[in-house]
Amino acid sequence: MDHVVTIQDLADDEIASILDRARELLPVARGEERSDAVVGKILATCFFEPSTRTRLSFETAMQRLGGNVIGFADSRTTSHLKGETLADAVRMVAGYADAIVLRHPQEGSARLAAEISDVPVINGGDGAGQHPTQTLLDLFTIREELGKLEGLTVGLLGDLRYGRTVHSLAAALARYDTTMHFIAPESLAMPRRVTAGLPDGWSAHTTLDGVLPELDLLYVTRIQKERFPDPEDYVRVAGAYTISAETLRDAKPGLRVLHPLPRVGEIATDVDETDHAAYFRQAFNGVPVRMALLEMLLGGD
Repeated sequence: MDHVVTIQDLADDEIASILDRARELLPVARGEERSDAVVGKILATCFFEPSTRTRLSFETAMQRLGGNVIGFADSRTTSHLKGETLADAVRMVAGYADAIVLRHPQEGSARLAAEISDVPVINGGDGAGQHPTQTLLDLFTIREELGKLEGLTVGLLGDLRYGRTVHSLAAALARYDTTMHFIAPESLAMPRRVTAGLPDGWSAHTTLDGVLPELDLLYVTRIQKERFPDPEDYVRVAGAYTISAETLRDAKPGLRVLHPLPRVGEIATDVDETDHAAYFRQAFNGVPVRMALLEMLLGGD
């Protein structure tokens, strides 16, 4: 494995190895044990878009493994502001680090970086494209919460057009004989470029009604205001769905609700106190999963 640009870059056995290793690394991720797996290595986190969980969990993962981190969280503090191209920036950073995590607003940016870079590139989110490491931690969370990945019935709800997390997740879940329900306003439906690559076993809906009782997992996403070319289009769909404890009254007792966060009103805080809520555990799981991936890419045993 050289780069991780999409979830398709990882074979089934590689995903399984990452998830298994992430479970073994939980004590290190919590700070209960130490690791020197990537001591002497440097990770560059290059974030041209805002991030909290992805950036901090990668930095935590690298440091928990004994490595070091360089990078930036605001491209306005870099030569990007002077007109430096992404290609030149990647070539330069590749000379300073052993791996690069790139987040960029332009879809396809991570693929471009991977074609240029002499060190592994990890896609930390490319516009409305893909977010493969989020998918890995989502799969890990699902397996930890529900005990398996195979044969589940999953609802993906919210902004399915611009939500890169659900694009990657749908492709991954298709490997596990999953029944998927895509729930979104018609204007935010799952793109055909995503559904075209899926086997039978998915359906599209505009409401959660009638679907909820079947679900083992409900994956909620926010409406991504920053992706809309026309602000009026955002206004028309903002607040289209709000999941509350009352909403989940007819759900299976074992239903788990995930969200890549941040939430901006689509999950009411009263859900936090239910057994369904798993999104904060999901956020923590980014650390052991990204540790496992960094070990694999940087040569840890």
